[in-house]
Amino acid sequence: MEILRIEHLSKIYGQGETAVKALDDISFSVDEGEFIAIIGPSGSGKSTLLHLLGGVDRPTSGKVWIDNTDIYDLNETQLAIFRRRQIGLVYQFYNLIPVLTVEENITLPILLDGHQVERQHFNSIVNILDLKDRLSYLPNQLSGGQQQRVSIGRALINNPVLMLADEPTGNLDSKNSQEIVSLLTMFNKTYKQTLLVITHDERIALQADRIISIEDGRIARDEVIRP
Repeated sequence: MEILRIEHLSKIYGQGETAVKALDDISFSVDEGEFIAIIGPSGSGKSTLLHLLGGVDRPTSGKVWIDNTDIYDLNETQLAIFRRRQIGLVYQFYNLIPVLTVEENITLPILLDGHQVERQHFNSIVNILDLKDRLSYLPNQLSGGQQQRVSIGRALINNPVLMLADEPTGNLDSKNSQEIVSLLTMFNKTYKQTLLVITHDERIALQADRIISIEDGRIARDEVIRP
């Protein structure tokens, strides 16, 4: 089942002679449970694409449907709620809130909705991420790998239809990078989590079902690795 559809997506920064076309007429779709790696040189438009898919920025033109919702047909409040509930975002530099504990950072999307935390689901995620002994810690008391695991937990706590990760191993050493790659792969394969990852890490790209290469704001190649 199709979970994400992008049609003729473009993003231009600036106007006139100084205008920069970061994305140029991008179109593709993603089925539920797919693991897609998005690769390309710096400045190719990868992060811009991720921000548009995550509802963090708005396109100059084009459409993005996530789970049959035209996300840019939503107003800012509706989009913020949709993003919190349906899209899990993981960043290179974790983006944890420094004054909140591990438990509070993971459950933040649920608390912002005013909902109760489903403890069985929370405990399952925490155990998988090996964070059960760190729940009362603050981010500055954790290693980089542990902080990224908290970020992954926060992204998954609402059972999003789509998880987006921007260079999730880019700030980690080799050992922690391998752990994060293994966790992302496990959530995709075992829990059928639809996953799009922007990466320069060959280990992540080689685990994906499909690799999309972006060059100069356009899709240069869209290759299925595992049918």
